[in-house]
Amino acid sequence: MVAFTNPQQDSAAFDAFAEGYDADFSDRILGRMLRRRVWDALAKVVRPGEHVLELNCGTGEDAVWLAQQGLRVTATDGSPEMLAVAAEKVRRAGLDDKVGFKSLDIGHWILDIEQDPNPQSPIPNPLFDGALSNFGGLNVLSDWRPLAENLAAVLKPGGWAVLVPMGPVCPWEMLWHLAHGDASTASRRFRQPAHARIGDATIPIWYPSARRLRADFAPWFEHIRTESLGLWLPPSYLAHLVERHPRLFARLDRLERRTARLTRGWGDHYIMLFSRR
Repeated sequence: MVAFTNPQQDSAAFDAFAEGYDADFSDRILGRMLRRRVWDALAKVVRPGEHVLELNCGTGEDAVWLAQQGLRVTATDGSPEMLAVAAEKVRRAGLDDKVGFKSLDIGHWILDIEQDPNPQSPIPNPLFDGALSNFGGLNVLSDWRPLAENLAAVLKPGGWAVLVPMGPVCPWEMLWHLAHGDASTASRRFRQPAHARIGDATIPIWYPSARRLRADFAPWFEHIRTESLGLWLPPSYLAHLVERHPRLFARLDRLERRTARLTRGWGDHYIMLFSRR
């Protein structure tokens, strides 16, 4: 039997990755390629002076970038260690006046809505102009409709939301593990929830399709577009391949940029843009 942590403790399990996250992902060639794609998508919708809510901010890479574009950011995470690393990064960048931090376990935020018809929201007004959740922060949830309702409550009408979940169809993952004789891992995203070992905890992970996310958000948000992310590029645990063959993967990165609107929800992740109705 798999032992799961309490949902309110799931995000704190990510403390174990805080110190090495940037070295393992953000600072590697693959991490920079993938994050640049998200920043390019954000650059089309953000405006200087806007106030952005970031869910699962991790080590603060996106918060720093947003602040450098002239935005104010309320960056949230359920991991105290992630928040500590992010706060130090913001301090070193001289952006303390642009970025504020708040402890928020996204799973607990959802539970507030489910258990209390009139919850005291941990996110204060005034309303935000936009919201961001990058690189799989939403995959700890099994139901995204309460998240949509929460975001609708704190976003201004016409405000934007950029979400970057891990999707159910990742050809790189399937082919890689099938080639290594591991059919179980190759098909894990189709058996939801999958089980992920995070530090000393084992937590359930779900992989929403783009269609499911659009349906859950539809009562409050208009879907603008979806782009694949990590279709021609491999998952982060294969970053060593990109280090070994940078020219090949630079070409694949350019190919992915040209085809992302066509392949939409396929890939390790996908980028989805919504507008608050």
